[in-house]
Amino acid sequence: MVSTLDTIKEQIENNTVLLYMKGTPRMPQCGFSAQTVQALMSCGERFAFVNILENPEIRAELPKYANWPTFPQLWVNGELIGGCDIVVEMANTGELAPIIKAATGESDDASE
Repeated sequence: MVSTLDTIKEQIENNTVLLYMKGTPRMPQCGFSAQTVQALMSCGERFAFVNILENPEIRAELPKYANWPTFPQLWVNGELIGGCDIVVEMANTGELAPIIKAATGESDDASE
C-alpha cells in the first residue's frame, strides 16, 4: 500500500512544474490559487496540478513534508518555489517565466 508521503514524493518527482492548489486551473476554489494560476499561465507553459480539496490526505501531509503551511504551493524541478505571494511577485519582476521555461525545456532529461 502506497503512503500519502510516497504519493507526494512521486508527484513532485514526476512533474517538472507542479501546483498544489484549491480547485483546478479552470475553476480555482480560492483567490490565492486563482492568482497563482494566472501567474503560471502567463509563462505560456503547461503545468501539472493537484486539487487538494479532492485529496484531503495530501492536504494534511504536504505542509509537513514541504515545511510550508499554506496552499497553493508551486514546485519546480522537485523544489518548492513558494506560495501565492512569492509566485505573483516573481511573475511581476519577470523571474518566474525563465524558471518555468527552463524547467519545461529540460523535461525530457531522464538523468536518474
